[in-house]
Amino acid sequence: MSPSVPTPRLLVVDDEPDLRTLYELTLVREGYDVDCAGSVTEAWALLALQPYDLLITDMRLPDGNGMDLLARLESAARAERTIVITAFASPENAVEALKAGAYDYLTKPVDLRQFRAVVASALGRGTGDAGPSAGLPRPARTAGGARLDTRPAGIVRGGPAPAAGDAAVRGEPDAAHAALARLAGASTAMAQVRELVAKVARSMAPVLVHGESGTGKELVARAIHACSPRAAGPFVAVNCGAIPEPLLEAEFFGYRKGAFTGAAEDREGFFQAAAGGTLFLDEIGELPLAMQSKLLRVIQERAVRPVGAVQEQPTDVRLVSATHKDLGAEARDGRFRQDLYYRLNVIGIGVPPLRERVDDLPAICDAVLARIAREAGVWPPPTLAPEALARLARQRFAGNVRELENLLHRALALTGGDRIDARDLGLGDGADDALSPDAPAAFPGAAGSPRAPALTAPDGSLPSDLQAHLDAVERDILERALRRHRYNRTAAGASLGLSLRQMRYRMARLGIDGGPGDAVAREGGSAA
Repeated sequence: MSPSVPTPRLLVVDDEPDLRTLYELTLVREGYDVDCAGSVTEAWALLALQPYDLLITDMRLPDGNGMDLLARLESAARAERTIVITAFASPENAVEALKAGAYDYLTKPVDLRQFRAVVASALGRGTGDAGPSAGLPRPARTAGGARLDTRPAGIVRGGPAPAAGDAAVRGEPDAAHAALARLAGASTAMAQVRELVAKVARSMAPVLVHGESGTGKELVARAIHACSPRAAGPFVAVNCGAIPEPLLEAEFFGYRKGAFTGAAEDREGFFQAAAGGTLFLDEIGELPLAMQSKLLRVIQERAVRPVGAVQEQPTDVRLVSATHKDLGAEARDGRFRQDLYYRLNVIGIGVPPLRERVDDLPAICDAVLARIAREAGVWPPPTLAPEALARLARQRFAGNVRELENLLHRALALTGGDRIDARDLGLGDGADDALSPDAPAAFPGAAGSPRAPALTAPDGSLPSDLQAHLDAVERDILERALRRHRYNRTAAGASLGLSLRQMRYRMARLGIDGGPGDAVAREGGSAA
């Protein structure tokens, strides 16, 4: 026989006897052991006698409030999760409770169906047949263009590559560690991000991740999911700016057969697909105002109404949003609803741009190279030469880690060995550094080279013939790329982001010959 699972013990704190009895009877019917208290003093006396799996407390109590209990639990380093019940007219109390460490909140009058669902979620039982304790996530699926957390294993040469992130997918105990490790870097800024991720993952508090494009906001969202009790549930990522406005409601909330022309069957939306897990709303600032109001209602009511349906359905999702915009300023200017902003921004996590953590560059490069090498079927991945790292450290990286990833993708494709040199990066001889006067210096210990001057007049005067000047600059860049890649047009063009056809056109327009042995042009391999 399998060992019996201990019955969860809950403590309910409310000064209204009728409500206290209602909560107690509801929870007892669900199979929980329940103790009750009518004040902060009574509750703390019971907490002193034994630990509880969950504490459910009203916000207003005769000798204090629910925040007092949260503060005592925090100072005593108690492990109990907390659900706070607050008046419907005071959402700011709920936000305050979530920031103080509450797992979740309920508003009065309490809907008992929602009450049971939130309690089950806090205890890791989920609301369906596959909660966190089931050990495995639901099968991967796609809903309306949303991405679920799937990572197919690749075929590699030279033995299997370690699949970073697989632990998080399988729901193994080290999933949280693996997810946090993907937030590469030892800088103070990234250490703070990882610390905050681990802390906020414990509750249901909505999180707003903000940062420039390409900084890795989705990685932060995935880490929050992997570190949370919902790690075994689905992770659904939605790009709010990529969905046409007329389809937003149907994609988010689903629809019923016959709701509109072409609706041949019932279909789930993003909220239904993410049930029991995390819904990640990327670029939340792109949602139109009409959709923002509907999203606000879903957050407040924890229920969705599919298009064409007459009744709302309860929803059980953890919301994580992301934006590159200043949503506070957008709200002040009327382009984003202030009430929705306050709901989403209960906890904010800022992801620093790459140029502000250049010391993390070696660790990020190692992590990115390992991943793209595994996806390309190459193992072990090549290493970056010190001069290549130094060259990367002088880049401005307006596109942040995404731009770095593109550079490394191209370098991996062009290098023929187990080492990526500075020339494989296709960044020129350093002339472009002059375009970034505020670019950071090379990280300590990296071998660098002096910057080359930009192609401008020594006295700073403007060219008399702009087109001729631009043609001269372009000709110089193309000729240097061709020499670097031994006049292989395909490789030279790829290093500049050009196709072979574009390379041929530019060379013909500027009168650039194909180098030695041009009679037999080299375009993809050795000259015949």
